Amino acid sequence: VQLQAFGGGLVQAGGSLRLSCSVSGSVFKINAMGWYRQAPGKQRELVAVDRTGVSTNYADSVKGRFTVSRDNAKNTVYLQMNSLKPEDTAVYYCNADISVSRWRRSEYWGQGTLVTVSS
Repeated sequence: VQLQAFGGGLVQAGGSLRLSCSVSGSVFKINAMGWYRQAPGKQRELVAVDRTGVSTNYADSVKGRFTVSRDNAKNTVYLQMNSLKPEDTAVYYCNADISVSRWRRSEYWGQGTLVTVSS
């Protein structure tokens, strides 16, 4: 199983970006998909997570500005980021909780994608 993320880049404050992340490989069930980020000198933090059929949660700092969504047919998760702020600058990582069989469940990470918001 692999996760591949796309969509990072440079944007001015107030602008928007959309990240996407697709799962490839043999998957029995995707239990959750979401996004984390890590800014320079800081710990990795949860941005948003969609727990399949259960809940969607956001970091307080992005509520009302970011939206996480899923295309289950494509095993893809998106992060729509609006009203971006310089403090949103970070490497964004896709994360997934995947069952590859009824008895085996693991956490997977995609490669990071850099989002830079200029003031």
